[in-house]
Amino acid sequence: MIKNYLKIAFRNITRHKAFAAINISGLTIGLTCSIFILLWVRNELSYDRFHKNALELYRLTAEASGFKVAVSPAPMPVELQSKLPAVQKIVRITGMYTHIFETGVRKFEEKKAFYTDSNFLQVFSFPLVKGDAATALQRPDAILITEDMAKKYFGDGDPVNQVLRKDTKDNLVVTGVLKNIPGNSHLQFDFIMPMSAIAQTNYDLKNNTWDNFNFYSYLQLDKSFKAAPGSIKNLEDQFDRIYLEHIDEKTLKVNFFLQPLTRIHLHSNLQADISGHGNIQYVNIFFVVAIFILVVASINFMNLATARSSRRAKEVGLRKVIGAGRKQLITQFLGESIVISCISLILAVGLVWLLLPSFNRLAGKSLAISLFDGKLLLGMIAIALLTGLVSGSYPALFLSRFNPVKVLKGNMKTMEGNLVFRNTLVVIQFVVSIILLAGTAVVYQQLYYIRNMNLGFDKSNLLYMPMRGEMWNRQEALKTELSRNTLVSDFSISGDLPLNLTSGTVSVDWEGKDPNYQVIFPNISVNETFMDVYQVQLAAGRFFSKGFADSSNYILNEKALEVMGIKSAEEAVGKPFTLWQNRGTIVGVVKDFNFKPVQHSIEPLVMYFNKWGGIITVRTKPGTTQATIDAMEKISKSINPAYPFSYGFFDQDMANMYKGEQQMGGLFNVFAILAIFISCMGLYGLSAFMAEQRTKEIGVRKVLGASVFNVVYLLSTSFTRLIVISVVIAVPVAWLAINNWLETFAYRVEVGWLVFLVAALSALGIAWITVSYESIKAAVANPVEALRSE
Repeated sequence: MIKNYLKIAFRNITRHKAFAAINISGLTIGLTCSIFILLWVRNELSYDRFHKNALELYRLTAEASGFKVAVSPAPMPVELQSKLPAVQKIVRITGMYTHIFETGVRKFEEKKAFYTDSNFLQVFSFPLVKGDAATALQRPDAILITEDMAKKYFGDGDPVNQVLRKDTKDNLVVTGVLKNIPGNSHLQFDFIMPMSAIAQTNYDLKNNTWDNFNFYSYLQLDKSFKAAPGSIKNLEDQFDRIYLEHIDEKTLKVNFFLQPLTRIHLHSNLQADISGHGNIQYVNIFFVVAIFILVVASINFMNLATARSSRRAKEVGLRKVIGAGRKQLITQFLGESIVISCISLILAVGLVWLLLPSFNRLAGKSLAISLFDGKLLLGMIAIALLTGLVSGSYPALFLSRFNPVKVLKGNMKTMEGNLVFRNTLVVIQFVVSIILLAGTAVVYQQLYYIRNMNLGFDKSNLLYMPMRGEMWNRQEALKTELSRNTLVSDFSISGDLPLNLTSGTVSVDWEGKDPNYQVIFPNISVNETFMDVYQVQLAAGRFFSKGFADSSNYILNEKALEVMGIKSAEEAVGKPFTLWQNRGTIVGVVKDFNFKPVQHSIEPLVMYFNKWGGIITVRTKPGTTQATIDAMEKISKSINPAYPFSYGFFDQDMANMYKGEQQMGGLFNVFAILAIFISCMGLYGLSAFMAEQRTKEIGVRKVLGASVFNVVYLLSTSFTRLIVISVVIAVPVAWLAINNWLETFAYRVEVGWLVFLVAALSALGIAWITVSYESIKAAVANPVEALRSE
């Protein structure tokens, strides 16, 4: 029987090639998109789950005055382990360091190195391919490198016990080689060094400071500890009480939280965090898009199958007459849809294999597909079977209920009831298409707005060079060389780039401040040329100047005045201000500018005079970028010959901060276009069938004088009505979804009615173009051919 069903299924596919091609193509594209999204979502959800103790590992985060950070004080986790039995192990990690490493013949600047506690490899499951995990980080001069770095510095030789020189002065011994870090780890690094190496030079470690938050701390809870919501909350309360033993609440009120390791990648909206995190909202969005695309493809199948029901009515009637039951007919028709779905799956897997490199470039991933991956294979088969069952369910139920007597007598009026269902499916298709069109437009507008919004300063033509090595000791010579060369004379020195400031303090004071009021002030050290180089606007007073002794003076932004309760910039100038117990005077106020990603609103900012150096930023003249880079490289080599020249572009770094949004926008555009394309394929097939069904009617109308326009209008009207209904349903749904996404940005575009009008007109235009070909073809046909047999 099954063999007979399969034979009939393949016979119907070969007999009706055009409709089969539309169904298979639509399902193939739908399944291809779904497999891509499945791979991407699975990768996003897999982050940090490969660690042996992943479910017991948590990161310690903190919140003070609404300022949520991923870092904690250096002594905090050590104290927690000593006082709380639930905390079994702790490990601390510094932020990323930039070092120069060399082996004599090879020298490179590396930006992915950090220091950690010696038990790092006992807490995290990063396997060593060479070396002993138990002792690899015990000695202060130890260093662990990844396989790629071992190849880079030592070629095919054994790197263990080899010397790697750091920053031209410190000899480190390679004690182990790590397997390359998986892409689904939120920690991405090339080098690890023990915390003991910086124990005497790092201020926080040396002085055991409790009010500086600079370390990423991870806690491994005892397996017997039940991580229920109530128990976690009780543990966090104990953290707060332990912290109060060292820092008075009046000095700094902090609340600590435990963040599960497996939630860090998708659920982190914290400041001072490790870069490269994902967003659970994007995972949810693409999961919904995958369902939408499969629904659209399934609707095509349902529509075409029910529209062509009259073609198979006599087959159903004959089968019932010779004894076929309804269950047998349902099984047959579901079998046919599953066959088509399986054919589509095979084609989809081939397409995924061919297009995966392009998808990886677009998504910024290194995804792979393997048919030996049992979970993935079962997932794809499940999707194909579910799609086949869903798309074939209504046609199977509809066709199997035909009355054989009425069908064999040619009474087909009973089958007209499926028109409402078909129209409903078309409406659903175009509701999805309009939502995706509107979403695509708003995503593009928001990304364009981010790239081009007024930040409060001019980000273009800014080239920067971090100070390295001898630059710190020869700052006057460096400044002199920069001033002499007209290409680089327009330069500024600041402690950090005003790009994503992570520093902040509550140690601020001013006249009239409530002693119990705590607010975090981000801060940055700048020199006297910062305003001119970055073209920040002055609201009142003056900027730092060589003509004044500004070492104890401060410049605030307008937001700081709002927080302080000062009504005008002019009123603030001359008032006393204290930062870190250093009392000084406000000499100027600058207009607000963005110094963090646009997901964050502008915060109060204090600028103090730069005495130590940091980052040199040069405003290049138009058309001289390469010449400016060459000039900076020459100066760098003359002042600091032991270090390779390093530079960056401010606007490129800013664009990289929104890489996740850019990738999401690119993927969203592709999937939206494909969903609309699938809808159009189904609409084309439906319009072709309806034109075929009404061939004689069109012939009669033409004989009676109907024009081509009249016929096209007749065939398009019903579809136009459905698109209008789709618009009415889609617009409010799209508005809610779009605004939900935009709420994640502090600065965003306003969604106007024009977006939805354009989306609606686009959907209508696409539908008209799709339907018009078959409509015009039917309208220009010779009526004699249609009426020859009458």
